[in-house]
Amino acid sequence: MSHLIARALGSCLALAVMTAAVPALAGPAAPKASAKAAAPTYSEDKALSASVNGAWRSAENKARDAHRHPVESLTFWGLRPGQSIVEISPGARGWWTEILAPYARMTGGSYSAALSDRSEAGISEAAQKAREAQHKAFWDGVADTSLYGQVKAYDFGPKSPNSIPAGSADMVLVARAFHSWARQGDLTDTYMSAFFTMLKPGGVLAVEQHRALEGADPKAGNGYVPESYVIAAAQKAGFVLDGKSEVNANPKDTRDHPFGVWTLPPVRQSAASGQQPAADFDRAKYDAIGESDRMTLRFRKPKS
Repeated sequence: MSHLIARALGSCLALAVMTAAVPALAGPAAPKASAKAAAPTYSEDKALSASVNGAWRSAENKARDAHRHPVESLTFWGLRPGQSIVEISPGARGWWTEILAPYARMTGGSYSAALSDRSEAGISEAAQKAREAQHKAFWDGVADTSLYGQVKAYDFGPKSPNSIPAGSADMVLVARAFHSWARQGDLTDTYMSAFFTMLKPGGVLAVEQHRALEGADPKAGNGYVPESYVIAAAQKAGFVLDGKSEVNANPKDTRDHPFGVWTLPPVRQSAASGQQPAADFDRAKYDAIGESDRMTLRFRKPKS
């Protein structure tokens, strides 16, 4: 796959020196972030451009760039060459993994994944098999070391929150997980404390999350949580809120969908589990909204 990387590097887009708000790669211009949320300014990152435009990325994942703004988001979070990056719960073929692992390999950094803990006591046999399958699918997806480099993965969960070495990460990325943790006995505090421990002093916790209106119940089970819920949990763990961006905002998202956030793309749920969509279900209405309204937050672990 090295020839694909070379080809991608040769054809990568020139990126301007960036602040928190950068025009989207495709589609309408993204909303601007406030001056307070300005990202660090630095020279264009050709490795990031090459990773986002890489031929190895699936067509399905690339199609979502217009909604998820990978260059803008990673620039806002302060991604740098040579960093040690940890992604929490990336899934089988992680959307971010296809960008971050090659980027780390190109720039001399490292990429690690926090996967579901297979050794957790008391889980059912079905859950155990599902976790084993998840691990296998992840490793199958990053098997090409010439592209992804020497990826690491850890069994990570509420019973093993400190499996990733303390002080080892420059950046921890959490994408769309807080709604699940809130429902599961509110594990958010446990995980926030773990992120604080695994980060180096000065390290960044990068958050992308479906955003509820303020005052909404984070345990509602619809996939959305209020921004204040995430901020309060991060600050409780010792983090400092270092910036907010509206790059992933979607004002079309009314958050009142019949099957929660999963009604929207990319899941596009149109009926209850095991049932057929109602004859009058207006799928086009929800597709027109696009992906969810999302908070994009940058937290920092103090240096002292």
